[in-house]
Amino acid sequence: MAETNGDAVKQSPPAEERYAEELAFLAAYDDLPKPGGWRLSPQAVVTFICGSQGDKLKLPKGVKAPTGVAKTLVIAEKFVGRRALIERSVVTLAGERGLLLVGEPGTAKSMLSELLAAAISGVSALTIQGTAGATEDHLRYSWNYAMLLARGPQPDALAPSPVLTGMREGMLVRIEEVTRCLPEVQDALISILSERRIMIPELKGDDGVDFAAPGFNVIATANLRDKGVSEMSAALKRRFNFEVVGPIAEHERERELVRSQAAALLEQSGVELSVDDAVLDVLVTAFRDLREGRSAEGWAVEKPSTVMSTAEAVAVAAAIGRQSAYFPSQRDPISLIPGHLLGVVLKDDPKDQGRLLAYWDSVVKRRAEGEAHVWQRMLELRSVLEENV
Repeated sequence: MAETNGDAVKQSPPAEERYAEELAFLAAYDDLPKPGGWRLSPQAVVTFICGSQGDKLKLPKGVKAPTGVAKTLVIAEKFVGRRALIERSVVTLAGERGLLLVGEPGTAKSMLSELLAAAISGVSALTIQGTAGATEDHLRYSWNYAMLLARGPQPDALAPSPVLTGMREGMLVRIEEVTRCLPEVQDALISILSERRIMIPELKGDDGVDFAAPGFNVIATANLRDKGVSEMSAALKRRFNFEVVGPIAEHERERELVRSQAAALLEQSGVELSVDDAVLDVLVTAFRDLREGRSAEGWAVEKPSTVMSTAEAVAVAAAIGRQSAYFPSQRDPISLIPGHLLGVVLKDDPKDQGRLLAYWDSVVKRRAEGEAHVWQRMLELRSVLEENV
C-alpha cells in the first residue's frame, strides 16, 4: 500500500512501516523470553508472519497500549505457507548459523526475509542485492575517499556495509540472490558467519575490529534455477541452514492470496479490484496447471519453460483490474486472461506459445465440453494466443 512521508509518497513502504501497528501491538503483548537483540520473542515473530488465525489478541491487564494502537487486534496472515517452515527459520536465526531460503522464482522468499527482519530487528532495509558486480566492499566496508585523502584512515571516514552496520547494531542483514555473487565475494561471508567480526586493518587499536552485537545474523535467498550461476562452496553451505520455500499447495489459499495482493497493488493507484471470483479461479487454475504439469483432474500438461509463479498471477490479476478500470468498455475481464497468459509464458522460449496452445486444445477444451461456462468462454478466446506473434 502506498504511504505518505511528509509530501513524499512511497510506492512500496517496507514491512516495518506497513505493519507498524501490528509490530507495536505485539511488542506490548509479548511477555515471552527474547533472544539477545530481538524486538519480539520467537513465538511472537511466528504469530506476526502466520497471523493469529482470526483470533483477536488482547493486551494483558496493566499493559498500556502504544500510542495509536488498539488494545485488541487480529494479526493478519502475511505469508501463505507451512508454519513449521517459519518456526524452523526463526529458530535458525536465533542460533549461530545463517538462514538460506531457496526455491523457484516467485515463491515469496524475499517477502519472507523482509518480514523476518522487520519482526526481529525492526528494520528490513539492511539489504545487499547479489549481482555479478557485487564486491567484497559490499559485504565489509569502503571509504569516503575525500575524507580519507584529507585526514587519513579514521573511523569517521569509514563507509560501513549493511553487514557491518548489522553487526554493530545487532540486526539481521538480508542478502538477495546470493548465488549471483562471484565465488570470491561469497567466500567473504565465511569468516563473517564463522568469526562474527570484521577486521579493519587500516585502523588501529579497538577501532580495527568490529564484533557482532547480539541479534546479528544473515538471511540469504537463492533461486533453484540459478544454482549454476555461482555455486556456493561447501564451506559456505555449512554456515547456513537451508529452507526450501515451495509454491502454495492449496488452490483456494492461492486464489485468496492472489486476490488480496492484487487488491493491495491496485489500491496504490486508487483502483478497486473488480475482478470476480470466477475470473480469479480460472486464472489461478491455469497457472497451477501449467506450473505443475498436470491439471486438477489428472490430465497431463506440457509445462512451459517460464516459472508460472504466484507472484506472476498476482501481477496478471492486477493488470486485468487496471485494464477493466481504465477502459470501462472492456467489461469482460475473462477475455483478457489469454493475452496476459501469453505475455507471461513468452519470456524464455518461443516454443512456449505452442505449449500454451496445446494446453488450450487439451485441458481447456475438455473443461469446456463439461459445460463449464467460463471454460467455454476461454475456449472461444483461443485465437488470441495466435495474434501478434
